[in-house]
Amino acid sequence: MNKEERTKKFKSMSRMQRQELILKKMKERGIEIGSGIPNKKYDSKEVYELIHIASCFPELRSKKNI
Repeated sequence: MNKEERTKKFKSMSRMQRQELILKKMKERGIEIGSGIPNKKYDSKEVYELIHIASCFPELRSKKNI
């Protein structure tokens, strides 16, 4: 499945389905809800940039390094 197909599938999901998928992906990657910076507001572009950066450095997701 290419990026366009994944995007189309994601957009066709209900809000609850998208939320469940996101939570599942977060759990798979060891990301906990609320693990961001306290009192920090993120805009969409900033979130995508952080996700992209983190995907380049899988060792950043390791709890051992925190």
